[in-house]
Amino acid sequence: MKRWFADGAFRTIMRNASYLASGKLGGAVLGLVALGCAGRGMSPALFGTLVLIHSYANGVGAVVKFQTWQFIVRYGAPAFERGDIAGLRDVTGFAFGLDLASGLLGMAGGLLLLPWAAEWFGIGAENLHLAMLYCTLIPTMTAATPTGILRVLDRFDQIALQQLVTPLLRAMGAAISYIAGLGFIGFVLTWFIADLAGDLCLWVMSIRELRRRNIRGALRPGLFAPAKRLSRAWGFVWTTNIAHSIWAAWGPVSNLLVGALLSPAAAGLFKIAATFFDSASKPAELMSRSFYPEIMRLDPSSRHPWQLAVRSALISGGMALVMLLVVSIGGEPVIQLVFGKRYVAAFDLLQLMTASLVVAMAAFPLESLLYMAGRERAALVAEGTAALAYAGLLVVLIHVFGLWGAGLAYVIGVCLKTVFMLAPTLWAYRRRQDLSHDGLLGAVA
Repeated sequence: MKRWFADGAFRTIMRNASYLASGKLGGAVLGLVALGCAGRGMSPALFGTLVLIHSYANGVGAVVKFQTWQFIVRYGAPAFERGDIAGLRDVTGFAFGLDLASGLLGMAGGLLLLPWAAEWFGIGAENLHLAMLYCTLIPTMTAATPTGILRVLDRFDQIALQQLVTPLLRAMGAAISYIAGLGFIGFVLTWFIADLAGDLCLWVMSIRELRRRNIRGALRPGLFAPAKRLSRAWGFVWTTNIAHSIWAAWGPVSNLLVGALLSPAAAGLFKIAATFFDSASKPAELMSRSFYPEIMRLDPSSRHPWQLAVRSALISGGMALVMLLVVSIGGEPVIQLVFGKRYVAAFDLLQLMTASLVVAMAAFPLESLLYMAGRERAALVAEGTAALAYAGLLVVLIHVFGLWGAGLAYVIGVCLKTVFMLAPTLWAYRRRQDLSHDGLLGAVA
């Protein structure tokens, strides 16, 4: 371990992950406060409806969202490193243009589809107007340009600070709604305002950082003109968009299917279990966000990035074992304390889902390694195949086992994704000598 931390790149990964962890830890606690107030302030059916409204907007956003932060890191980091500010402007302008186009398209599509889909998903006609209001957040939900800018400029501390904004406002608003008895409308408006404020805060931080670095015109949106000056830009963004759209929709679509096939109350229980699972697996997500920018600066034909992946996976896997113990001991009391006895049934589901926690956390470097090796399409095939299998299993197992089947499908889906990602990653490692450092960094043409 002492030798691991002598590696400057590994220290940077852990430092940036710790920045993000500080924000996520506080955000997780505040998020539980918000969910607890909502669970106690509404009936299980109304709580589930709130989850479904939020999940619908998130699900539509996940489908149309381009992973522009990955594009900015892949193309913008090398340009910034060599002082090519004009190239960085092309990268950020192209990413901003994609965010604008996809966000507006997603909002229009979500609003048009909602009147026909609401009843099937379990959102009653009496709550349709609130669901449509929530869909206006899709353009800000889908924008990843400011996150990419802050990562390229190594301002993970700013990202960590921003991660507290939405959960803090949500917790404050939920507490007010609970104490004042504002009911369902009060909680929906709280979620809406908190999401909007958090997204806008990220934009303010990125704009301020660009001005501090005297980088002008970086947020002038464009699509076709900057793409002509960037190597393989369209291929990269479409591949990562489809891959992440499929997998990012995992949570929201799961909630919607559970609500449609069982009930809004069941969707609420599934949401609680999934929230605890996501909180437990957050260390891996945070390490991934700091791991990807760092290995994109390294030579993929050397052993260095692959060694970093193994070390990071071992650290993350060890954390997963600790989190398993914490969830097993403290999961039920926390759920009962925060949400009340009506929601204790979510703990049984959580216990089943945590069976895949070690696999999910230890496998986090695989996707980043495939992007580094220029195997974006392999990542797309792996994520798409696993997601399709998961969706099919979710429907079948819910019919057979009810809510318990949703948890079982979740575990199998996580394991399938890992297996499908591991195979092309091992193939890329064995042929790493054939990888071109300059070509795979996605340098600006």
